[in-house]
Parts: sequence; structure tokens; C-alpha cells
Amino acid sequence: MNAPILPELRARLPHLSRAATRVARLVIARPADASRMAISEVALAAEVSEPTVIRLCRALGCAGWPDFKIRLAASLMNGVPYVHSALDPDEGIASLTGKVFDNAISALLRVRDMLDPRQVEAAIDRLTAARRIEFYGIGNSGIVAADAQHKFFRFDLSVAAYADSHTQGMAASLLGPRDALVAISHSGRSRELLEAVGLARANGCPVIAITASDSPLATLASILLRADTQEDTALYSPMISRLAHLAIIDVLALGLALRRGDQASLVLARTKQSLENKRQP
Repeated sequence: MNAPILPELRARLPHLSRAATRVARLVIARPADASRMAISEVALAAEVSEPTVIRLCRALGCAGWPDFKIRLAASLMNGVPYVHSALDPDEGIASLTGKVFDNAISALLRVRDMLDPRQVEAAIDRLTAARRIEFYGIGNSGIVAADAQHKFFRFDLSVAAYADSHTQGMAASLLGPRDALVAISHSGRSRELLEAVGLARANGCPVIAITASDSPLATLASILLRADTQEDTALYSPMISRLAHLAIIDVLALGLALRRGDQASLVLARTKQSLENKRQP
């Protein structure tokens, strides 16, 4: 089965030619319109030649524009429409709320569809067998790493989360083949994080990366959990990517709990009991 065309198109954006990028951005911004347009209309709207449109289609594994439109239409029929709509200065509250939630829902569905079940299973197996698990993230991803530690330490595991690059480097130098490092990054291009991951790899530590495909971090990963989301991070801290990363962490935590069976249930019950006297009746 062909992969959904919109996530694939978004993942390839940084690597396209200038002309092909114009076509890709047109399709991403107006997918419903593009699915009904003739190739001549697309070329005119993107200000490129028709052969440019055809070359982009073939780069994505399509025979041509008609085949591309079929896959595009299929991407739009997954229950929630693909949404990539800019906010206007005079946006009403109802419209603003709808766009924020629709974008989040659509992004989560796309990430879910892109996740490779074999890679998810391999990650759960590695985490289940690990002597020690460490979660690394910088900036916003550090928040996700902290949430991961909060989930995993309750299984009575040796777990740590580090958001400081100096600490990451020192900790990574102590990891080995029996441990597991989970590196979290929206862009996968943070130099400090990549350096820490490189240190862990040099020691033979398996690296599970939650990041964008085709990123530098993805190439360093032993196990890649793809989380391609489209966000403008130049001025605004990404929220959709964090939601996707948090959902993936939840999948890993629940998968590990299932692997550990009754042992996990007993440990979780003990941690829950410790909180009972801290709540109002």
C-alpha cells in the first residue's frame, strides 16, 4: 500500500528544487483544490512548467498527475481533513479554536499512520530489556523527556531525563550496550543533542529517536519513530510536535506495561497508593 501522499510530500520539502517546492507548497496549502485541478491549472497556480509537476509526481512514486491526485484524494479521506490554514489578524474565536484543534487532530492522525509498527515493537523490546533508560530533549523537547521520565520511573525502572546539553554529554558517555537512549527532537538538528547521541552510539548504546524523518538525528538512530509535523518554529514554539511526541511516549509506556504484565500492575498500584493521602476526600 502506498504511504499517504501529504506526509510524504511534507517530509521531502527541504530536499526539493525551488520549482518543485512551489508545487509542493501549493498542494499542502490547498489539498482539496489540488485534488480537483488539472495539471495545467497546477502549473499555472505554482508558476512552473507542467514537466516540473510531472517530475515531482514521479519522485513520489506516482505514474503522473492523475495517479498523484488519486493518492491525494485518499489522504483526504481518513476521517479528518488535512488542515493547514493560516490565521488571519481578524480571526474569530470560534474559527481560531477550530483551526487549532483541527490541526492538532490531523497531525496526530498523520503521525499515527506514518509510524512503522515494527519500529515501535523494536523500541518497546529494547526499553523492556534495558538496564537503564535515559530520555534526552533540548528546549521544548526537554518537556517531553521529563514527561517520559514521569511515566517510566513508575514501572520501577532506572530512568532519567536530561534537558541540559552538558549533562546529556556526561550521561551519554556512561551509557552502554545494555542501556537505551531515547532522543526526542522536532527538527532532529540540534547540534548539542546530536553530539550526546554520538557519544552514546560510540559506547554501543542503542538509540531510539523520536524525530522528523530524513533529519540528522534520524540517521543516527538504531530505531526510528517518525514524527513529521509541519510547524513554523522560527517565531512560535511548536505545540503540535509536542503532542505527537507525547503520544508516541504514551505508546511506548503502555507497550512496556503490557510486556511486564502483572508486575507492572503491582508497581503502578503501589505508586498510586502513595498519592492517596495527598488528595482531598
